[in-house]
Amino acid sequence: MNFLLGIDLGTSSVKAALFEADSLRLLATADREYPVLYPQPGYAEQDPDAWWGAVIAVVRDVLDGRNPHHIQAIGLDGQMHGLVCLDANLRPIHPAIIWADARASGEIKQLAVLRKTVSATLPGPPAAGFAATSALWLSHHQPLLLEQTRVVLLPKDFLRLQLTGLLSADPSDAAGTWLFDIKRGAWAPEVAAYCGLRPDQLPPIMPSAQIAGELTEPAAKALGLPSGIPVITGCADLPAQALGHGVVDPGVTLVTVGTGGQAISPLAAIPPDSAAGLYVFQHAVPERWYIQAAILSAGLSLRWLRDLIGLKEQTGAYEKMSDLASAMPPGAEGLLFLPHLAGERTPYMDAQASGLFLGLRLHHQAGHLVRAIMEGVGFALKQCLELVAPEENDLILSGGVTQSAIWCRILVDIWARPIEIVSAGVPRACLGAAILAGLGTGLFDNYSEALQARAEPLTLLEPQNPQKYTGHYEQYLRLYPLLKEEMHRLTAN
Repeated sequence: MNFLLGIDLGTSSVKAALFEADSLRLLATADREYPVLYPQPGYAEQDPDAWWGAVIAVVRDVLDGRNPHHIQAIGLDGQMHGLVCLDANLRPIHPAIIWADARASGEIKQLAVLRKTVSATLPGPPAAGFAATSALWLSHHQPLLLEQTRVVLLPKDFLRLQLTGLLSADPSDAAGTWLFDIKRGAWAPEVAAYCGLRPDQLPPIMPSAQIAGELTEPAAKALGLPSGIPVITGCADLPAQALGHGVVDPGVTLVTVGTGGQAISPLAAIPPDSAAGLYVFQHAVPERWYIQAAILSAGLSLRWLRDLIGLKEQTGAYEKMSDLASAMPPGAEGLLFLPHLAGERTPYMDAQASGLFLGLRLHHQAGHLVRAIMEGVGFALKQCLELVAPEENDLILSGGVTQSAIWCRILVDIWARPIEIVSAGVPRACLGAAILAGLGTGLFDNYSEALQARAEPLTLLEPQNPQKYTGHYEQYLRLYPLLKEEMHRLTAN
């Protein structure tokens, strides 16, 4: 039996999954957490070496006695937007500034002005946490660091460097940097120069399903694999999730609730314009794009609460939190949550937005807080769906949220639309990465053949009492406009 290995570099953890090469049947999966670092208010960073250490652990876990010589190829995907600066020895010279970082509010305004003057087709408005914004911030505050930088990489491209010793990026991930012309499918040199980057500091672009290199002997030894295994270029995590669900053509919207929350709808062409707070990025599939709405703190809000109430070290912490939420009524007995813990993207594009529990009273317990977070994330994503998901589109729900029956029930009632859920247990981004690996090595001739090999039934979840959230959602919509100025004052202090 031959295998395909998919590696998904997330924000909270890295996942690896081993699939049977022909059928894409899941054989084993493993994950390993690592921290997000918050050295100052508004900062969000990670240690790239921690990513690599976690990859070593999960790959060894999924092997579990299987013959590693049967692995045909390795596919990759990873968290979007982040900036990894490497020195002349291709070693990190600064922690990775990831997508949740909010330090560059001033730089966003400068890039918004620049967007009106450049010829490049950029994916949407600039945002904090994008590689371009972070690079511009470094050029203003740590210019020597940028001068000492040999190359800048996205997170998953740093992993590929560890695997192959080679530098590259793919169009789907590059599109999320705000340094990439999505119409030309190439870096935008005038934008990069404005952000303090030279052309030689940007890696070459390669197709997502192309072999980018082979596993080196040092990497193979660390992972417990034979050297020479083909490593595919890979893609960003959202298109990997979409590919793993078969969401490639228009008419379907994929909602992913992981660390962040995203709603994406595939497109057959780049639209001339889109609403504020929306993005158009390259899909992992050629001649396909997707429109995206995003919130920054979906599962991240729940993780924050998990750690706050002392459940971090407990096995089954999220299951316990789901049980606590299940015991509480809709509306959490007068408690409302705004999930803007890291600022917010759609629809506000406000790095200075902040989170809020409204209505806290003495009767509220941990279960009320959990339920309010689940509902607040649902309200925020409902705003996203109203912008990118026409009523005729099917909705597919993905991500860690599918492990929580109560959170799925909350979402379907808040959105007041049926949602489809694929059987839990298969890490969809890993599957998307494995499909790219199969395509790159010729195991599959095209995406349709790969998706047909993995066809499986969906579970349809219907709304039961959507009207019970109508008033809560209307109140939710009023809060940010009322409190925006106060949020900004607090953030500035």
